Amino acid sequence: MLQLPPLSLYVHIPWCIEKCPYCDFNSHKLKGEIPEREYLNALIDDLTQDLNFVQGRTLFSIFIGGGTPSLISAAGIQWLLQEIEKLIPFSEQIEITLEANPGAIENQKIADFKSAGINRFSFGVQSFQQEKLTKLGRIHGVEEAKTAAIQAHNVGMKTFNLDLMHGLPDQSLEDAISDLSTAIALNPTHLSWYQLTIEPNTQYFSHPPKLPDDETLWSIQEAGVKLLAEHGYQQYEISGYSRPGWQCQHNLNYWRFGDYLGIGCGAHGKISLPLENKILRTTKIKHPKGYLDPTRSYMDQYNTVEKEDLTFEYMMNRLRLMEVIPFSEFEDYTGLSRETLDTQLALAIKKGLITVNQENCQVTALGHRYLNELLTIFME
Repeated sequence: MLQLPPLSLYVHIPWCIEKCPYCDFNSHKLKGEIPEREYLNALIDDLTQDLNFVQGRTLFSIFIGGGTPSLISAAGIQWLLQEIEKLIPFSEQIEITLEANPGAIENQKIADFKSAGINRFSFGVQSFQQEKLTKLGRIHGVEEAKTAAIQAHNVGMKTFNLDLMHGLPDQSLEDAISDLSTAIALNPTHLSWYQLTIEPNTQYFSHPPKLPDDETLWSIQEAGVKLLAEHGYQQYEISGYSRPGWQCQHNLNYWRFGDYLGIGCGAHGKISLPLENKILRTTKIKHPKGYLDPTRSYMDQYNTVEKEDLTFEYMMNRLRLMEVIPFSEFEDYTGLSRETLDTQLALAIKKGLITVNQENCQVTALGHRYLNELLTIFME
């Protein structure tokens, strides 16, 4: 029987000062002023139309992403959060994250966002080497990135994330570890450390830069994971590392196949409907012009996840985490029986990619290294 998981909210702010050459997110270069009030009103109207999906739950977490959400004023963010809470009650320990570009957030603005209700920042640093930042098209400099982290400490933020890439154009092992060491020295509670990938519909896809070879990439991965562990950062997800107790709760709910509403341009949602025994995937209108058109619906796509796809959809998310996967959770969040997994688990065990006992399964170190192969097993 399908059960209701925790409920999160994703809010998308689509504008950036510049479009980075590697970015395939739904972001648009800012031309003129952001229509802040018009867009914030639309977000609340969008959420109001999704209220039937709440089904009596409180909000577990809010993540305001983009784009560059820190381009919105702190007063605007405060109003937005207050209006959201009028529609859906917040849980007592709600995590509210704001993505911020160090080049688009002044020192005072960090304090103002905290006063507005933000209790977690995610700073898009990517590198602490100016040459790499220039190649990545980032608008901030090295000192701005460091200052953002320092100011987060100074205003009393209990937790913040530094977003850092490796496998950058012409990056050596020494370069990558230097970046990571600088990030660690700034003492964030959380680090997102992940490899740059070339995605379709990006400038890098049309004009590929020279990236490190596979041997260098693997050396960077091994050395980086070791360095993070030595400094007390626990890997809880493929690219997520945190001090004990400071995992990103929004990401955890996402990877555990929890529910989330998505509001804003191109925002995605995933909703369980126990009474109808089905799971929905939703997508909102992608372009700001269409999203702000009062004659159109905010909803662009609204699809039921087919029963034969549920196992793969669940595992595609869940296998990213380092923790055990309870079979009871699989049954609750998919409505399928544990026996549905037997054939795939047997093959994954044979290949050494997963271990199993009566109550749960867990990905092995080999399984995390060859995650795509493991996912393929559950796709069949």
